[in-house]
Amino acid sequence: MKPTSCERMGRDNDQKKDKKKRKRSHENEKSVEKVVANEEKKVPTQQKQQQGNEKVPTQQQNQNQLQGNCNQSKKKKSQEVYPFGNYRNYYGYRISNDTDEDPRLKVLKKEWFVGKDCLDIGCNSGIMTIHIAKKFGCRSILGVDIDSSRIEDAHWHLRKFVRMQNSAKSSEKESSSKSADGAHGSMEQSTSLSNGEVKADIPETIDLSQIVSFQKENFVLTRNLDENRYDTILCLSVTKWVHLNWGDDGLITLFSKIWRLLQPGGIFIMEPQPWKSYENNRRVSETTAMNYRKIVLRPDRFQEILLDKIGFRTVEDLTSGLSGASKGFDRQILAFQK
Repeated sequence: MKPTSCERMGRDNDQKKDKKKRKRSHENEKSVEKVVANEEKKVPTQQKQQQGNEKVPTQQQNQNQLQGNCNQSKKKKSQEVYPFGNYRNYYGYRISNDTDEDPRLKVLKKEWFVGKDCLDIGCNSGIMTIHIAKKFGCRSILGVDIDSSRIEDAHWHLRKFVRMQNSAKSSEKESSSKSADGAHGSMEQSTSLSNGEVKADIPETIDLSQIVSFQKENFVLTRNLDENRYDTILCLSVTKWVHLNWGDDGLITLFSKIWRLLQPGGIFIMEPQPWKSYENNRRVSETTAMNYRKIVLRPDRFQEILLDKIGFRTVEDLTSGLSGASKGFDRQILAFQK
């Protein structure tokens, strides 16, 4: 008997299904092969050599391997990555050898700090934070940084500075007792800022250990500071790192939180890095590379955002008074008032 048309259609459908199954099976095999191939690529070269060569390594080979490991270790140390801008010895190259003071201090106004409660976001090793307290006599200043190692450095610098200050006071008292005219009473003790040190020329009435404090915080994500209020907030060369790590949303969060933590009439001092600086650092991590491609709010729009969107009333450009900055650090400095 000849198969009916219905039977022929059924056979055709079965054949098509078999073909599709065989095709999917072949594609799955190819996919698995790719995965295996990729995994094999991840196997260290040394392991492959050991699998393919059963010869016992000679003493010379062992020495060469050890030497290679040492060289690799040195290379890793020299290529340390700082995805948050949390550079070690940051002020060592920020401040030139022919100056003993951060040039940015020259453009800051005393009335923004004297007797005020202040916050320094991204304080790194605390040098600038300490100098602001010392020069302007803040009532309090808190430095926060995302890196616990930099906070440890900041505490170390503060302890050293206080010891130097106390030593200077003792020397001054001794000199005053020996010299009636007080010629030696204004003695000042200092060390080079270019080496990441601090200069102790504070009036003896200021006790920095009671004024300056440091705390590890991710300012964008933390809720630990929500109840605090400040008269002045600094964000110096930090916006780029927030922007690259948390994108446009992180930047707006940064600006909004600063505005919220400021007292009415408070001052926000910002030193934004230019877009070119973003390009130079976009590959420090996968996150920064991804966010860099998505950024819409470039630095030339920050002023507009802070005034029109965040709600600051006025802005003052302090850049014209800046001089003596190291190459690559002659950046714009803006002061916004709430």
